[in-house]
Amino acid sequence: MILITGGAGFIGGNFVLDWLAQSEEPVINLDKLTYAGNLENLASLQGDARHVFVQGDIGDGALVARLLAEHRPRAVINFAAESHVDRSI
Repeated sequence: MILITGGAGFIGGNFVLDWLAQSEEPVINLDKLTYAGNLENLASLQGDARHVFVQGDIGDGALVARLLAEHRPRAVINFAAESHVDRSI
């Protein structure tokens, strides 16, 4: 199992889709769903038990600690970012 942060955004969502198209390894997908995240990007995964979506902020230490303890992912891949210029400053 891997933990993806920002997995409902453009880059993260495409990574999740590609990962699950090529692997049976499950994904925990943590995304805050700000302006950059859109669950429609992942609509094709609805009902796929390999994809667990959690709405939340990577800045929420308690949430991240709970996910790490509960799922024990072998890797964390971070795509969470406020990349719009006005929001990244």
